[in-house]
Amino acid sequence: MEAKAVAKYVRVTPRKADQVLQLIRGKRVDQVTEILDFTPKHVAKVIGKVLKSAVANAVAMEGKINVEHLRVKAATAGAGPSLKRFLPRAQGRATPIIKRTSHITIIVEGEAPVEEPTAPTRRSRRRAPAAKEA
Repeated sequence: MEAKAVAKYVRVTPRKADQVLQLIRGKRVDQVTEILDFTPKHVAKVIGKVLKSAVANAVAMEGKINVEHLRVKAATAGAGPSLKRFLPRAQGRATPIIKRTSHITIIVEGEAPVEEPTAPTRRSRRRAPAAKEA
């Protein structure tokens, strides 16, 4: 069972976001929340929100699921559109400034809730009669 959450147009470069995402790939969700709480980067707060959204999506899909068994399967930061700005310089020139954005995607996975099998009834224990040959 997989659940996914995406935050688009986050005003941070994909390279800076990926530094934080490397810390959380493959870890359990409870460990990841602790890591993000103590990471001093600004983007860690945004990633924490995306993670909570992915966990909520997993609970909504499966219903009753143990959040402790969820783990981060994939965490990526793709490039979004760049904002192009210009800074005035001497002698009428201009220097371009590119403000990058990113799309942050987190996929969590876990085991589906296991339903306990019911005790076999008397009918289900009986064997079907063998087919007679003609």
